[in-house]
Amino acid sequence: MTAGSRERYRLDGKVALVTGGASGIGEATCRELVSAGAQVWIADLNYQAAEALGRTLGNAKPLQMNVADAKSVSEGFGQLTSLDILVNNAGIGLVGDVLHTAEEDFLRVMNVNVTSVFLVTKAALPLLLQSHGSIVNLGSVAGLVGVKQRFAYCASKGAVVAMTRQLAVDYPKELRVNCIAPGTVQTPFVEGYLDKYHAHEKDKVRGELVARQPIGRLGTPEDVAGLVRYLCSEEASFMNGAVLPIDGGWTAA
Repeated sequence: MTAGSRERYRLDGKVALVTGGASGIGEATCRELVSAGAQVWIADLNYQAAEALGRTLGNAKPLQMNVADAKSVSEGFGQLTSLDILVNNAGIGLVGDVLHTAEEDFLRVMNVNVTSVFLVTKAALPLLLQSHGSIVNLGSVAGLVGVKQRFAYCASKGAVVAMTRQLAVDYPKELRVNCIAPGTVQTPFVEGYLDKYHAHEKDKVRGELVARQPIGRLGTPEDVAGLVRYLCSEEASFMNGAVLPIDGGWTAA
């Protein structure tokens, strides 16, 4: 760095909480925020994985949390005294059109992907209002365009987009709320989908997933984590209510 300059997108002294923080995009986000100077709470249903990640990061603590359960969320936030950044990352997927989506499966997806954002955001809001903090919601291109055989998932991610914009309207001066809409990202989430639905043709279907992104590759968790860091930084202070695709050109095609 030249004299008088500083590293950009720093988060020194900030306290962050990342849901679903022990794997995939959540894990990469925790790593990125710690590297930017933040203290990070790794909130995850899998406490052992969160604890193991926390040991590798240093300035991070595990937090047992079932984001779809109000009691668990309340108990988790009871351990916090301050918060500057909330990353609503936890989520699940489901394959099926409307006729092949069972009611219990639809409700499970909505509970984990939508109700969780409500519960966690509501619990975090008093602390975030005190700090004039930042919320980043992890949506999906599935909340912006129709994706075949993803009825419940598209519905849930469309709700995340809507909640992002609504919160930005209700609290335009008190905090910032933005949404990232990734395309297909190479994570355990995607590998689990391939194992469950396409075990006999994984290479073929992986190639089809790559082809959806005109850029010619899947995203990486680090691609998304870098954007989370930017949105939480002072350099993004004029961004509020934005929905940002990071999808290799999928939604532009």
